[in-house]
Amino acid sequence: MTLEEARANLTALQQKLTAYKHAIGLIYYDGVTSAPKGTAGNRGQTLSVLTQELYLLTTGADTVSLLEFLDSQREDLTTRERRTVTLMLRDIREMQSIPMEEYVAYQKLLVEADDVWHTAKETNDFALFEPLLTEIFATLRRFAGYCAPDKDPYDYWLNQFEEGATRESCDQFFATLRAHIVPLLKQVQAKPQVDDSCLHGHFPVEQQDQLSRLLMDTMGIDRNHCGLATTEHPFTTTLGSLYDVRITTHYYEDNFASSMYSVIHEGGHALYELGIDPELAYTVLDDGVSMGIHESQSRFYENILGRSRAFTSYLFPKLQEIFPEQLAGCTAEDFYRAVNMAQPSLIRTEADELTYCLHIMVRYELEKAVFDGTLAVHDLPAAWNRLYKEYLGIDVPDDTHGVLQDSHWSGGSVGYFPSYALGSAYGAQYLRKMQETVDVDGCLRRGDFGPINAWNREHIWQYGSTYTPAEIFQKATGEAFDPTVYTVYLEEKYTDLYDL
Repeated sequence: MTLEEARANLTALQQKLTAYKHAIGLIYYDGVTSAPKGTAGNRGQTLSVLTQELYLLTTGADTVSLLEFLDSQREDLTTRERRTVTLMLRDIREMQSIPMEEYVAYQKLLVEADDVWHTAKETNDFALFEPLLTEIFATLRRFAGYCAPDKDPYDYWLNQFEEGATRESCDQFFATLRAHIVPLLKQVQAKPQVDDSCLHGHFPVEQQDQLSRLLMDTMGIDRNHCGLATTEHPFTTTLGSLYDVRITTHYYEDNFASSMYSVIHEGGHALYELGIDPELAYTVLDDGVSMGIHESQSRFYENILGRSRAFTSYLFPKLQEIFPEQLAGCTAEDFYRAVNMAQPSLIRTEADELTYCLHIMVRYELEKAVFDGTLAVHDLPAAWNRLYKEYLGIDVPDDTHGVLQDSHWSGGSVGYFPSYALGSAYGAQYLRKMQETVDVDGCLRRGDFGPINAWNREHIWQYGSTYTPAEIFQKATGEAFDPTVYTVYLEEKYTDLYDL
């Protein structure tokens, strides 16, 4: 085999892998958006066949031989080709470590778990979900043992979502946040509470949907390549390539800001995927490099931009046009303060910017304990409620608003949650660097995301997975990650908001 033949075979292989992932993604997306409730078993059967074919294609002798040949020719490969071979060989070696029947069974388990989780959340019935969640954690611990027998199982899964992340690094990171956020929150709570009445009332879904489309257009999201649907838990998925991205939201008729910020959050994910260099389409590099970097985009757009005084002053007159009666008598400053009100709450996705990371810490501590074997899945609800009381001072009324509120565990995304906090902190350093060349506040006051998106595209989006998360962060900021930049950002923002 010549090098040119191998390159052509690599291209064909990646296109075939993309096609399988596209089909699997479409089936999943249909299942959580519009599929009839009783069809989970049918989807599970189809997915078990597709994932088995994907497993065989990924780990087959021809694929292994091709990648090992290319790996032996690394000196003659481009940067992108070397990264592609590295990622594919890593995935193959890990997948080869997992027995095929167990891998296929796990994919089927996740389909069932997602379906049961929806029912359990609706009916406040953790016991219904408990057996499946127990099996998910056990499977993930077993898979980690197959793939990295010398590594702590939880470290393995943290690294899957944010390359380089470990318990030790996360413990240090969260300790830094806790040392700054907890005393700041106490200062805020000692002040008179913000009036957020402008966010509450009756906001019909039709008008909220109109707002969603306005937000997508304002952010510069190409709606020819990005769809919007409704689900119980908002999410973003890329269906096979950077040309088909789907986001979802959830409308509450008594609070339009909930969906509004879900759309901005998921829109940040979508912009990242749509901003990847088109030359990477249908390759293993045409995806966000990690969940930390991905969440840095969603959290950056949702909070640093979306909750800024500059953007809310631009948006508020448009909100008054959509909700004229509901927002009568309110001002842009009222709205800005309302969407930034710091108050411990039950629901992570609706948490304010200051308390949000405390929600993440709860989940991080619980995941560590389950992997350690010091906490049984059966005892998760009680442990969840205890930590919410300890960290946020909140009494959890039921499991629907507690341990069942997030969809992540039902999809096997254990080790994912720290990415939200890491991403939030990454964003503060992006802002500081971006402001050197972009008038961010000026852009937001005009509703012009063009220069902001251009900066992100140049420094982050275009690379896809060509470089490691640390390398992309270094390219974007020119410096190492420093979580105190984020805590300073929070301290300055909330000192101004609450006149501390």
